[in-house]
Amino acid sequence: MYINGYWVLSSDGQTRTVLNPATSEVIAIVTEGSAVEAKQAIRAARHAFDRGGWPETPARERANLLGKLADRLEERAEEFARLETLNNGKPLREAQYDIQDAVNQLRYYAGLATKPHGQTYEVPDSIQAMVVREPVGVVGQIIPWNYPLVMATQKIAPAMAAGCTVIIKPAEQTPLTLIRLFEIIDEIGFPPGVLNLVLGAGDPVGSELAANPLVDKVAFTGGTETGIKIMKSAAETIKKVGLELGGKSPNIVFADADFETAVDYALFGIFANQGQVCSAGSRLLLEASLYDRFVPELVRRAGQIRIGPGLDADTEMGPLISERQMNRVLDYIEIGRKEGAALLCGGERLTAGGLGRGYFVAPTIFTDTRPDMRIVQEEIFGPVLVIQTFRTEEEALELANGTKYGLAGAVFTQNVAKAHRVIRKLRAGITWINTYHPTFNEAPWGGYKQSGNGRELGTFGLEEYLEVKQINISLDVKPSGWFSNG
Repeated sequence: MYINGYWVLSSDGQTRTVLNPATSEVIAIVTEGSAVEAKQAIRAARHAFDRGGWPETPARERANLLGKLADRLEERAEEFARLETLNNGKPLREAQYDIQDAVNQLRYYAGLATKPHGQTYEVPDSIQAMVVREPVGVVGQIIPWNYPLVMATQKIAPAMAAGCTVIIKPAEQTPLTLIRLFEIIDEIGFPPGVLNLVLGAGDPVGSELAANPLVDKVAFTGGTETGIKIMKSAAETIKKVGLELGGKSPNIVFADADFETAVDYALFGIFANQGQVCSAGSRLLLEASLYDRFVPELVRRAGQIRIGPGLDADTEMGPLISERQMNRVLDYIEIGRKEGAALLCGGERLTAGGLGRGYFVAPTIFTDTRPDMRIVQEEIFGPVLVIQTFRTEEEALELANGTKYGLAGAVFTQNVAKAHRVIRKLRAGITWINTYHPTFNEAPWGGYKQSGNGRELGTFGLEEYLEVKQINISLDVKPSGWFSNG
């Protein structure tokens, strides 16, 4: 762990083994932090913010540090990508994209650090009124295992640009690329206490970040149930909370859509990163008249996806992150069967050809579903697609909005007016027309309903780490005359 500018081991000597999910082999042993180390890191971050001078550091200097971090990460991009694939299991080409995205995030927020952050107002009474933005303070950041590095940089970068200090906790399963990133952070020379890395389980480490009164904000990406616990804990100290949570996102395909494009993105929407994506297009809503043509082609192509270890050049879909997650997905598949859904393909663990050592699940597609089924309503977080059908726009929207989530969604149609009508009524924060999954560091990321609150990325992501302060300056210094006995 990295606390107050030093590398440290846990005080109780506990460790955790880190596995390659493609082979279940041990690839690392890391120290296992506890509430003790979390509190040490919080105190270090508090000191760096309150007395260490970090918030007063010129924006150009903060931008320069972020730029150096981006340059060093880019120089070692291939090393980081391979490590990410070993630790997470995703295909190497996906990891390579993620590392470059992390580089781009650091550079984007380095640029924003020096841009205007205030306003002035025309007001009466010889007053100069203005608004300035100041850093929130000490921030706890909790990172998921599906995008270990890029989810970290999209939190670190705006916090650094804003002038906050940070304690960051990676997922227990995937700490390796973030540890390596902190090696670069140490080399560059960020001031002590500004960036701190604490390893360990959500409880106690994440719980301490959410509850500790010295932390001003907690940012979490992960499951909705955990997000609810964090929000409740943070409420005790009224700290700011940013939550990017789960989804059960609809991918709506009308009969007039470009057929090849719609099939391609139906596959990409759910099977990219093994379906372990909060914004995955896990519900395919098909116009009924298209069903008989679309579904057989979808099933055929799902069966051709090349599955294997992420480092194999031919691999298009890798393993799930852990045995626990694999069993969770397999349990949901069994639930779908028992609920009466028809299994069209997949539905099993893959073991042939050496895959039995890893946590591989075949691309799975269910049809004949009902809106009340658990596989339709609950986030599975794996390569499992459920198909629903509709006959009208109104029915499509009712189905699309018919879950507690509101993270993402897409519409495929060649009718521009219809596309806009549907997108505007879709209760989701990230949407697409005739594509699925592309998002950009310049645009906000976040959801409606139980998919979270707040936004990351873009200028919106920077504002999450800034407080707004009103300043009023008298240009005519004299008594108010309000009280007669002055």
